Amino acid sequence: MEHGEKQITVVDEDGNEQLCEVLFTFESEEFGKSYVLYYPVGAENDDEDDIEIHASSFVPNEENEEGELQPVETDEEWDMIEEMLNTFMAEDEE
Repeated sequence: MEHGEKQITVVDEDGNEQLCEVLFTFESEEFGKSYVLYYPVGAENDDEDDIEIHASSFVPNEENEEGELQPVETDEEWDMIEEMLNTFMAEDEE
């Protein structure tokens, strides 16, 4: 996972690879991680209001390159991600 990538390949719990569009990434000083919000490629062609957006955390290494996607585990992180998403969507509509 690199900052600035527009698409990522995500492996689901069944081991299936899925190409996803990156919505946006951001860093959280509070949690000391970066986060990526993404959705399956092609989903935006379905119903705009019904896109399932996924979130993962990652910690870029020193070269600011590949970081392993990790699941988001705490409610505090989810609340912060939801807040960021709401802000992003509000700005996107303006």
